[in-house]
Amino acid sequence: MMGILRAGLNGIGIVACALAISSATAQPLPYQSPHETLGTVTCASSLCHGAIKLWKDSPVLQNEYVTWSRTDKHTRAYNVLLNDRSKKIAQNLGLKQPAHEAAICLDCHAHNIPKERRGERFKLADGIVCESCHGPAEKWIKPHVNPVSDPAAHHATNIEQGLYDTADATSRARLCLSCHFGNKDKLVTHRIMGAGHPRMSFELDTFTEIAPKHFVVDKDYSERKKVWEGVKTWAVGQALAVQDTMDILVDEKRGRDGLFPELVLFDCHACHHAMSDGRWKPKTAFGPSISPGLVRLNDSNMLMLRALANAVDPALGEKVREQVLKLHRAVAGEGNARTEAMALKKLAGEVVPVIAKAEFAAPLVRKVLAGLIDDGIAGHYSDYAAAEQATLAMSSVGAFLGKQGAMRSTANFNAGLKKLNTLLINDERYQPQQFVGQLKDLRTKID
Repeated sequence: MMGILRAGLNGIGIVACALAISSATAQPLPYQSPHETLGTVTCASSLCHGAIKLWKDSPVLQNEYVTWSRTDKHTRAYNVLLNDRSKKIAQNLGLKQPAHEAAICLDCHAHNIPKERRGERFKLADGIVCESCHGPAEKWIKPHVNPVSDPAAHHATNIEQGLYDTADATSRARLCLSCHFGNKDKLVTHRIMGAGHPRMSFELDTFTEIAPKHFVVDKDYSERKKVWEGVKTWAVGQALAVQDTMDILVDEKRGRDGLFPELVLFDCHACHHAMSDGRWKPKTAFGPSISPGLVRLNDSNMLMLRALANAVDPALGEKVREQVLKLHRAVAGEGNARTEAMALKKLAGEVVPVIAKAEFAAPLVRKVLAGLIDDGIAGHYSDYAAAEQATLAMSSVGAFLGKQGAMRSTANFNAGLKKLNTLLINDERYQPQQFVGQLKDLRTKID
């Protein structure tokens, strides 16, 4: 987990465009594209993206393939399926195929597209490849290599031909969340976790920053693409995570597992503790808590969405609070869960244009950070998932303030955040009161 302020975050490039995150209008994800995947070697030439040294005056680094092949964990995603743990998971699940041949594993550990869309040089064993993120290159490869006179128009043409727009935070969120969080097509279910798969943990801005960089946000980049500061990237990621959760919750295929709902959507540690450990306490972040003994929905991303909305527009924050409370009550049997889930999905979509139009200058970002800390001090992060998401969020918004010189002491804040991370090293040993105590200390470092 990334827990200290990150250097080199994007600048304040405010994007005041209205965004739509409806699946009906969004660009198809790379695995959904009807175009042919040509294979990673298509990008690997030293004249393209496989150069060892940076090219002088090039608008891109030219060494992107080298970075991917040498330092990016995505290149080893397929090989993970060959280790003993993966073999054991496949065995526990009773799969008819080994992990490295089973679609349930390959869908996220490789670019697992239909065979008729695999070019001659495509290799499944390459793992998560260039085209897994940037889209199958059949249509966009020719305009992509053409000489550039108008950078913005050139990039727009590539996207029209199927290049996936990873520079846009909304599109990137949909892409990354599809594997690192899950969607209706592919999901690390409770059964898969029960078989031995690690618990999924993801936050868009943090993972964007810690991934090996194969681009530089400079003048040329800004002329061709949108520039998103980290706070907005975090915010958009939270909104889309809430939407994806709602889609999975109501989906007839993904939302149920036999007699039970899909338990991966619920708070793991509400059940995974000793029966003698009477740890239940009412959680009132959104209103009166549901009764003990009921499986509680994992609302960690919803808590982040509410904190963000509260800072940008308190009335909108109140709407989020009221709708999440309705959903919790419906999941507990006091209403129609499908209706309330779809209402929350719609509301999360309404938050995104508000995020895009807001000017995330230091005063507003400080308000977001204070709200996140105060929610924790109030006891709203009593479960591990919420504490984890809150810490990642504080890292993101704190990094922005540090970069803008709006933090009284970046070093002191970093030290406090590092202590929070220490409390999250082992999810099974998480102690909410210790976390609250450290948050109180951290609060003094931002005033």
